[in-house]
Amino acid sequence: MVRPTEQMEEPTVEDGASAWRIARDSRVLDVNSSYSYLLWCRDFAATSVVARDERGKAVAFVTGYIRPELPGTLVIWQIAVDHNRRGRGLAGSMLDHLTDRLRSRGVLQSLETTISAENEASRRLFHSYAARHGASVERELLFPAKLFPDEHESEHLYRIGPLAQPPISSLGAQFSDTRRTRSVS
Repeated sequence: MVRPTEQMEEPTVEDGASAWRIARDSRVLDVNSSYSYLLWCRDFAATSVVARDERGKAVAFVTGYIRPELPGTLVIWQIAVDHNRRGRGLAGSMLDHLTDRLRSRGVLQSLETTISAENEASRRLFHSYAARHGASVERELLFPAKLFPDEHESEHLYRIGPLAQPPISSLGAQFSDTRRTRSVS
């Protein structure tokens, strides 16, 4: 597997249109409204990531959110990679980047996502992620097809965890104290 060279960072609202296009062009994701991607890049930027090419253009994304009922659990909503960049490990690298960032902030113990029975690529991606991070995977039916008002497959919930905290050496500058103290006279 070739290691991706894309720059990874939190999305900005300017990335919303690109995320919508990447999702639409994937032809496998349930595409949300363009408005929802703008909101996502504004309101959930801290729990999401975009990968940028050498020109700074967003070419892939992961959207996620912290479950209100389980504050240490990140739910991965969507992962999409531009067609020309697939097969190079970018989706896995974005997941690693995002979860390492959240773990370094002490806000992540586990991951959840839903995957339909036919989505072999997503199952491989998340099982590979769990193996890399020494975490277990639990699977259960979350939304049977009969609950969907349209022709949607059943969605299974995948729980991955617990996730160990990253080693101190991998945190780098995340924990370096750059604050300057001022003396008050």
